[in-house]
Amino acid sequence: MLLAVGGFALFDRARPYLHGTGCEVRTTQGTMPLDLEQAANAATISAVAFRKRLPERAVVIAYATAIQESHIRNLPGGDRDSVGMFQQRPSQGWGTPAKLRDPVQSTSKFFDALVKIKDYLDRDLHDAAQRVQRSADGTAYAQHEPDGELLAAAFTGREPATARCWFPPDKKTASRRPAAIREMRRAFGSRLKVTGPSPLTQGAKSDPGSWNAVKPGSTREGWAVASWAVTHAQAYGLTEVRYAGKHWRSDAGHDGWTEDKDAPKDAVIIQ
Repeated sequence: MLLAVGGFALFDRARPYLHGTGCEVRTTQGTMPLDLEQAANAATISAVAFRKRLPERAVVIAYATAIQESHIRNLPGGDRDSVGMFQQRPSQGWGTPAKLRDPVQSTSKFFDALVKIKDYLDRDLHDAAQRVQRSADGTAYAQHEPDGELLAAAFTGREPATARCWFPPDKKTASRRPAAIREMRRAFGSRLKVTGPSPLTQGAKSDPGSWNAVKPGSTREGWAVASWAVTHAQAYGLTEVRYAGKHWRSDAGHDGWTEDKDAPKDAVIIQ
């Protein structure tokens, strides 16, 4: 009995290390593994779409494009002068390399070009994406439409509590919640109202035991915010996210979202 108890205690301490680092999206359409960078970029794409008040179809097109161009990674270079998630080219007027390596700005530029395409919502995905990207083989985007739909269902909040991330204790970083909230509002827009005892001013000290409450404009946006926080938790030292009866904790990230009857429906609590 003592050996069994000791073995369980040892396993329980080791468990956070056994899963390594990663993320997963699980919706009614299927399951898709992602690394932390891919998941954070996917959450950012959805956030920018909320800021611009774009429909889910626009997000699907963006995901399929980013999967084809970079596997949703913020690449430092590419073919000729292409850079970033969407492999946009400064020589084609997309902007400076520095701006195109910024996921928020590169996504914003992609959507700005997409909405200028006449009837883009009614076009085949590969046709709409090709008209934006001006790439060599536009038909390549079509193969990623199912994955784009899966990601959009999760990160736009249509299917709640479907994105989870995890990382071991030795990959945790110092709390930088004020910086995280400022970056979140840069992606989602200033319409997001933030309250709570933790100050958000530039240079403010981040207390790991404190929290902030983010007030979304809708339940779907709330889940998009919650997913953004989970996918950026390792980078910004976030430890808990609570929303709409669910709770995610960094020290049990692989367990995903668990029940929490006290998690509010009108605000995403980020610690």
